[in-house]
Amino acid sequence: MKHYLKTYIFKTLSILPDSLGSKIYHQLQNVSENKNIEAKLKSTENTLSAFGNIFANLKVDLQNKSAIEIGSGWLPISPYILLHKYKLKEIYSFDINKHYQKINIEKFNSLFSKTYKNDIAVSRNNSYSLPENVHYFPSQNIINANIPKVDIVFSRFVLEHVTPEDIFKMHEKFKQSLNKGSYIIHFISPSDHRAFSDQSLSLQEFLKYSSKEWDKIQTRFDYHNRLRLPQYLDIFKSLDLEIVYISHDNPGPNSPQEQKFRNLKLHQDFSKYSEKELTAGSINIVLKI
Repeated sequence: MKHYLKTYIFKTLSILPDSLGSKIYHQLQNVSENKNIEAKLKSTENTLSAFGNIFANLKVDLQNKSAIEIGSGWLPISPYILLHKYKLKEIYSFDINKHYQKINIEKFNSLFSKTYKNDIAVSRNNSYSLPENVHYFPSQNIINANIPKVDIVFSRFVLEHVTPEDIFKMHEKFKQSLNKGSYIIHFISPSDHRAFSDQSLSLQEFLKYSSKEWDKIQTRFDYHNRLRLPQYLDIFKSLDLEIVYISHDNPGPNSPQEQKFRNLKLHQDFSKYSEKELTAGSINIVLKI
């Protein structure tokens, strides 16, 4: 879909009364998110393979660890894989929205059981058909929630959709609430997400706008903070969180994406960053409290 069509849809929804706009958005996204679940399962498994490899290199045994997931999304894909493949003990999943639907999770339970030859033991007292060791906390901002003491906090492609102020507050809460030695791992996609469905755009396309110009384009339905790698690091360092692992990629020399970036006229707000800092994508970072 061309980026301006998606922007038009989100802009239309944003001028409706909040409850109506959110309802229509939820219905549209529900249809989209529940298409091709097999591909989403595979994609998440690939991300969590990196999760497992990172902790293996850090010599951290994941078995029987407990974790908080930031951003539940539409299905419990990450919790199921972490419990099944890496033998975590408990997953507490927090989301500012309420996207889980029992009928969709029941279908996913069947798919997961068939794919991994692992029967999902659903808790009788769970209204979402989740296992006993997956705890869902919808419609909760984790900054204001009572969170359990866990060994690991993780997010998958969530942090780029959180305001810088809330990223700071979130990690401040983790530092205050969790035991020293706990880990926080984020998989961050800092690129312009419109470019994923519209190949005419650069992955850094949104860096040509001022903050005011970008705020006129995005809405609450597709918010992106546009933070560059050094800005994330500055937030974490300001809280004295130890950075124990970091990786990212950049466009290859003379690749189409590098050419698109070089053709961009960046806004002066981003002029202090190097090309590598501006184009750093697929950021994986582990913090230690």
